[in-house]
Amino acid sequence: MPGVSQRPRASLGRVLDDLGDSLLELLAGDPAHEGEIGGVVIHDPDDEPVHPAGALVLAVGVPAGELPGLVREVGRRGAVGLVVRAPVVPTTDLSAAVDDARIALLGLRRGATWAQLTALLRSLLAEGDIGPAEAETLGGLPSGDLFAVANAIGALLDAPVTIEDRSSRVLAFSGRQDEADASRVETVIGRQVPERYARMLTDLGVFRELYRENRPVVVDPARLDEDRISKQRVAIAVRAGDEVLGSIWAAMDGEVTPERSAALRDAASLVALHMLRVRAGADVQRRLRTDLVSSVLEGGAGARDALGRLGLAGRPVVVLALALRHESSVDHEPDPGGASSLQRAADALAVHLSAAVPASAVAVVGGVAYALVPLPGDGAEPEERAARLAREFCERLGARLPVVVGVGGVASDVSAIVASREAANRALRVLRDGVAPGTASRSVARLSDVYTQSLLLELRDLAAARGERPVGPIARLLDYDERNDSGLSETLDAWLDANGDVRTAAATLFIHPNTLRYRLRRLEQVSGLDLSDPEQRFAAMLQLRILAPR
Repeated sequence: MPGVSQRPRASLGRVLDDLGDSLLELLAGDPAHEGEIGGVVIHDPDDEPVHPAGALVLAVGVPAGELPGLVREVGRRGAVGLVVRAPVVPTTDLSAAVDDARIALLGLRRGATWAQLTALLRSLLAEGDIGPAEAETLGGLPSGDLFAVANAIGALLDAPVTIEDRSSRVLAFSGRQDEADASRVETVIGRQVPERYARMLTDLGVFRELYRENRPVVVDPARLDEDRISKQRVAIAVRAGDEVLGSIWAAMDGEVTPERSAALRDAASLVALHMLRVRAGADVQRRLRTDLVSSVLEGGAGARDALGRLGLAGRPVVVLALALRHESSVDHEPDPGGASSLQRAADALAVHLSAAVPASAVAVVGGVAYALVPLPGDGAEPEERAARLAREFCERLGARLPVVVGVGGVASDVSAIVASREAANRALRVLRDGVAPGTASRSVARLSDVYTQSLLLELRDLAAARGERPVGPIARLLDYDERNDSGLSETLDAWLDANGDVRTAAATLFIHPNTLRYRLRRLEQVSGLDLSDPEQRFAAMLQLRILAPR
């Protein structure tokens, strides 16, 4: 039939085509189920389920032993599929239940979250809300092409338009921006609403009204008291359900008629679908890249193939390991767009590396952002260049997103990449949890830079596993401190760190040098420690670093 997409729309086959390999796998059953998915339902054993026809049921937290009964139940209710957390070993009972229910059993792959799956399924199902469309289009426009959408809205409203995200970043803009005013030109050139304008809009309560209402919000330029803004702004929020994705802003003259308001509301619905498609595509690509990078870093049978799919086969690679500092208050906090601070740092690293080494692959794996950076060269040159790129990146981020980066060695095959990751992880741990002075001020390190500190951390792990405790003079000193709150162990620590320099140690503790000398004599009396003996000094430093760290 002309004008109708021949590609399955919101079917199980479509879901597996779009989300398979990266998020979902077929465990049992036939995915070629007739009809469309009627909705997504999360199974709740404590509540009477309401299933639309053709539901795709998410079995969150359901034990493996209960799956056969659940499969038969959702089959009786007309579901087309059941998604469970992989891995699941299909037993005879489970396979028979799937065959009886005539549904497909899908597995959510390790590393993917139910929230990610729900968001992507919502994006796929939302395409049906706009009626028949050509393949890879939404509303007759190329799927995800926000610039085409902005031009269409601009033509409809007869006004230049921008589409922005929740952080006032310009995602797309229409033509005819020169017909607006100087502030709009500045916004488009910078692809971001200037901070002073955003602050004015916030102070006036415009964003609060915009995100609360489902109607267009008019901003009179006279309220802004800004010479560069001469045209009124008409904005509407872009929503997907209860979530605000962004907004549409038109610089237009004249009254906002009911026809214009209706056009803006329709445009917001269309933009939401395109934004969801863009996000869904980005999420799937990120998931796939994460799977490939993870496979390479872990080694094993699929690592060589994953390296080839990343375009890095046969190329010398240096592994970077990035994390936020432990003391950072922004660690893993979500930004307005929903991304964690670590993911934002990883995305920023990918952009930074793309300019210098375009073939680099960056992904967050296990709470650490890893980069595979192809750097040719001899000897230590690739490692030094990778460290330089990492330092430049940390300097660009500055204090607003404090990160630390461990740099691995250069690797020419999969086994060497695994070793490079291990070296990068060891250096990264020292930067985050270092037991020696000086590491707190560093942002980037190779293992050779912090090798001794890394060994100390590993000794600390071994001692903790064995339940080791301080002994001898240090045990007596710590016990005296605990009973008298004297701080003598802290004095010893500072003096050892200062290599026996009394004035430096006293300055560190903010006390007079004579006070420090008295404390040193006192701690010798209490503990029996002979500070003139180098062996005893070394033993004291080792116990303080490993068994009684700061």
